Amino acid sequence: MDTVALLEFRDAKDRFFAHAHESPLSHEARHDFDGLRYYDPNPALVFRLSVEEGDQAEVRVGTSDGAERTYRRAGVLHFEVDGEDVSLTLYSTGHEGYFLPFRDSTSGRETYGAGRYLDLEPNADGTVTLDFNYAYNPTCAYDEAYSCPLPPSENWLRVPIEAGEKDYAG
Repeated sequence: MDTVALLEFRDAKDRFFAHAHESPLSHEARHDFDGLRYYDPNPALVFRLSVEEGDQAEVRVGTSDGAERTYRRAGVLHFEVDGEDVSLTLYSTGHEGYFLPFRDSTSGRETYGAGRYLDLEPNADGTVTLDFNYAYNPTCAYDEAYSCPLPPSENWLRVPIEAGEKDYAG
């Protein structure tokens, strides 16, 4: 795990949230913003995994504003967290890489209640690096005006994923 790169990424994101016109924070919220809250870097939640091919079935996913989005089941990842076998489905959005929305047992307590996301790119050998330290909140965590896909129940984990962004304290 490259902790320096992770901390630089987080610092750049905090600067973007604080200063960018495209920030999901309101102009007023940016004035008082002093950074997002994160778990400490957790190397135990970094995995290099083979992707089991998905069935490519369409999956209709609800959104935070009651609408729906359609994705394709592109692959499945199998791994172990805290001694428990888990799996997560990767979705295709029509762009390069995979979209991975998920919930875990921290959702609604320490992390955003609706879940968090990861964007994954395949490695040269076809595997993916699943690094939960980069798990991020959807934009609707910062402003309810955004429409955010909700993690399908097949991506609800019973285990805690204590890595990445914590809930926004606003």
